[in-house]
Amino acid sequence: MVELACRKIAVFVEDIWHDGGKPVEHPLRKGAAAAIVANPYAGRYVEDLSDWMKALEELGATLARRLLDALELEGSAIESFGKGTIVGINGDIETGAAWHAPGGAAIKKLLGVRGFVSAGQIIGNAGDRLHIPLVSVHSPWVRSHFDGIDISVADGPRPNEVLFALAMSNGGRVHARLGGLTFAEGERGEGPKF
Repeated sequence: MVELACRKIAVFVEDIWHDGGKPVEHPLRKGAAAAIVANPYAGRYVEDLSDWMKALEELGATLARRLLDALELEGSAIESFGKGTIVGINGDIETGAAWHAPGGAAIKKLLGVRGFVSAGQIIGNAGDRLHIPLVSVHSPWVRSHFDGIDISVADGPRPNEVLFALAMSNGGRVHARLGGLTFAEGERGEGPKF
């Protein structure tokens, strides 16, 4: 079994009242929680990453809970989510892709939803910006909830580290006006199937 060595956790929360239009009464609240962990595979190719994926399960649960607590919202208030990874330059993208299953499963379990969790991943340096795409917790086809959050940690990931992140928000874009499948329709299971 791979041992997970976490150096730090950072949590980001933002409230958005408007995006150039009329301010909304209740802000869109979105945030992300990120962990910087040692990459046990830095500088070498490993054929089987299943132990790494297993080791990330507890981290997924921890980040999901920390983020929901920081947002000061109930799980039922979360309408969109996403996940992301920055792999330090001595690692490979597959090491970061190992986050897809444990990160996605953790956030869906905490929220009690089955939706498709969007993802962003890059190879990068300390301080690089990660864009985490957000989609509706019920359907990736809810146009108003195509959004994102950008995060950056000044001192991570270092070359032999990986940044793993989860993101959530309590709604779609504050001035969404492009039509399409509504959040309520997605929640009812309407729209395209995936």
